[in-house]
Amino acid sequence: MVGGLLLGGASVAGAHPGHDFSGDSKPFKERYFDNGVVGDVSPGGVPMEALSGERCEDGMAADLFPCHKVDLASFTPLQDLDSTFLNDLWGWEDEVTGMQLAIVGTYEGTAFVDVTDGENPVLLGTLGAVDPGDSGNTWGDVRVFEDTAYIVTESIDLSTYNPATGYLEGNGVQIVDLTQFRGVTEEIEVVEEPRITDFTQSHNVSINTETGRMYVVGAVYSVKNECAVAGSAPVFSGSGGAIVYDLNGDPAAPSLIGCLNEDGYTHDIQCVVYEGPDEDYQGREICIGSNEDTVTLYDVTDIDNPVVLSRLDYEAAAYTHQGWLSEDHRFFFLGDELDELYGTTPERTTYIWDFADLDDAELIGIHGDGNSSIDHNMFVKDGLLYQSNYTSGLWIYDTWKADQGRVTSRGFFDVFPSDDRTEFFGTWGNYPYFGDGKVVVTSSDEGLFVLQSRAKSSSQNNGKGVSPASAL
Repeated sequence: MVGGLLLGGASVAGAHPGHDFSGDSKPFKERYFDNGVVGDVSPGGVPMEALSGERCEDGMAADLFPCHKVDLASFTPLQDLDSTFLNDLWGWEDEVTGMQLAIVGTYEGTAFVDVTDGENPVLLGTLGAVDPGDSGNTWGDVRVFEDTAYIVTESIDLSTYNPATGYLEGNGVQIVDLTQFRGVTEEIEVVEEPRITDFTQSHNVSINTETGRMYVVGAVYSVKNECAVAGSAPVFSGSGGAIVYDLNGDPAAPSLIGCLNEDGYTHDIQCVVYEGPDEDYQGREICIGSNEDTVTLYDVTDIDNPVVLSRLDYEAAAYTHQGWLSEDHRFFFLGDELDELYGTTPERTTYIWDFADLDDAELIGIHGDGNSSIDHNMFVKDGLLYQSNYTSGLWIYDTWKADQGRVTSRGFFDVFPSDDRTEFFGTWGNYPYFGDGKVVVTSSDEGLFVLQSRAKSSSQNNGKGVSPASAL
């Protein structure tokens, strides 16, 4: 037992409950502003005025944000992004110019922000929402393949419902050629490529950049539970499992190649060419789905015949939300979005899985901080786990002792300083892959933060202790 929770081998889960959006059904945007006008001070106690160049000293930045080893390069409030609410984000670094572009999901659409100079971000344009004003725009996600961005939301247009087919019009996938921002220094009208309209809405999108496959998950508005891939359209996923596209031909015109309906609804997914210790699967394309009540592993090497390898449950499961692999593909760090809210855990919790044997993965650790906030999206870079935790902000953990079932805090920045309430306020997502310690963070209620981290990982031999690799 660790933290009062059962560890050990995970059992094979039973059937999923019917998807009811329980992981994201709490009211969001309605409570953040009045009549579309952002207040002078955010719900997190942040004055809605731009800031820049504030170092974290003595545990605080700008005399407002609790922090440790993470500085504030800049803060751009919602109104400066022409928005009233932010969700997820991703990034693009132009190989030609070196521009670093934050691609930010907003209730109004998608904002493209030049963050190359982290202390002086510049809004370069906003692609409007497909269905303006629809509540589904609260939830959005974006990923990048080469020089192209792919954007999804939960928005739908109920007036388009066809009872004969079950089809609705909605966001589908918006596609943006990012090279249009080269040399741009002020706001422009964003040009959009033809959308993917095979399906209506979806919750998330993920891309395996090694294989050029895009996985769209969480599309559930349909009367059918199938995925047609033989040239017919529209696609009816229905179950919310991944709809898979090949981006390798023309990135602006992806081709539908398959679906993962074998385990029903997938809330989030990461797919990699597996390089971990399990020799049976090295070199194969493996997907890890966060499927509401299980972590589900798929072998999708043959997309025409995907195979479910494991369906892993755990005692405290409330809503299996999102996770990320360690860089050596040995460990998987998982966040459950509702365990804190529903009381299945007493504190903010991260689950650590050992994927040394993909047919028999094991839950080896449960990390708790004693904090009351809810964990959300997390990513791994250079041995550090960057975790967005709604009301307690960005937390950075060292993963070098993951084999012992634990992580160690190396730094944090609280973008919602008023409190750590167990509610869906504060930071939604982060993007740590620009390098040089730059981390871009969205806070739904406040705006866009560009942070500069000084946190280091012992696993890279740049923190305290000796790296495991050098000790061999």
